[in-house]
Amino acid sequence: MNLNVELNSVARRYGRVKAVDGVSFSAAPGEVIALVGHNGAGKTTLIKLMLGLARPTAGSVAVLGQDPAAGDATVRRRLGYLPETVSFNPALTGRETLRFYVRLKGGRRDEEDALLERIGLAHAADRRIGTYSKGMRQRLGLAQAMIGTPAVLLLDEPTTGLDPELRQQFYAIVREMQAVGATVLLSSHALNELEGNASRVVILNDGRKIADGTLDELRHIARLPTRIRLKTVEGGAKRLREWMGEPAGLRQINGHIVELDATPEDKAAFLRRTAGEGAPFEDLEMVPPGLDELYAHFLSERASR
Repeated sequence: MNLNVELNSVARRYGRVKAVDGVSFSAAPGEVIALVGHNGAGKTTLIKLMLGLARPTAGSVAVLGQDPAAGDATVRRRLGYLPETVSFNPALTGRETLRFYVRLKGGRRDEEDALLERIGLAHAADRRIGTYSKGMRQRLGLAQAMIGTPAVLLLDEPTTGLDPELRQQFYAIVREMQAVGATVLLSSHALNELEGNASRVVILNDGRKIADGTLDELRHIARLPTRIRLKTVEGGAKRLREWMGEPAGLRQINGHIVELDATPEDKAAFLRRTAGEGAPFEDLEMVPPGLDELYAHFLSERASR
């Protein structure tokens, strides 16, 4: 299997501080991997290691089959990077800035115009960056990272400063990159927006990997309950409670909605029962544990060891 990124027992120390401690994972073409963890968990250090901006104290890092710190320009041209805080010369225009980076990276002639159009900044291409909002600067940073259609795209808190509509546009671009085979690794604190946008999640804590898998795989490992919410006509909650037999943990939200938490085993049995005749509800909603709940669970599990 071809892998764009391979980390094997990687450690990185800064004096006595272990920024990364024995992390291993790999990423294939077309994968979107979310690096999740609190500040200081090791996310940015891992990105620097994959960029070749830092060398591991122990273990090995390979990006596109090469050591990224070896200085191979061919490999570096196939990487894209958006830092958490973008910084551009405020006196230059958006077009001038992108043109500089396109030439620096050996990109296509006039590629900057296509990128400005793609990220929705064509209307401001000739304005000085000093007049840009934070969100506009963030989008310009994304355009810079996309020069040359990189095979590996590393994004550190990429949606900072973007409004909800622009966040959706950003993830649409990520899906386009994924569709052409790029590996995308993104670090973000916005856990809810990663659901449905990341094909895999790597959870970090104190420099160590504590969980790795798809959302479904992490849910299977964590075995957290699913929240089931039932809705009936106004005033029918009492009948719903009686029909359900007043199970432990049943919560009445208002006069026509009740909810409870169901284990994976209880969920299937409950759904079979709701399929029968005479079930006194008109709507049912099932909410599996989200990434924020899974993240809290794995951190808590780690702390209890």
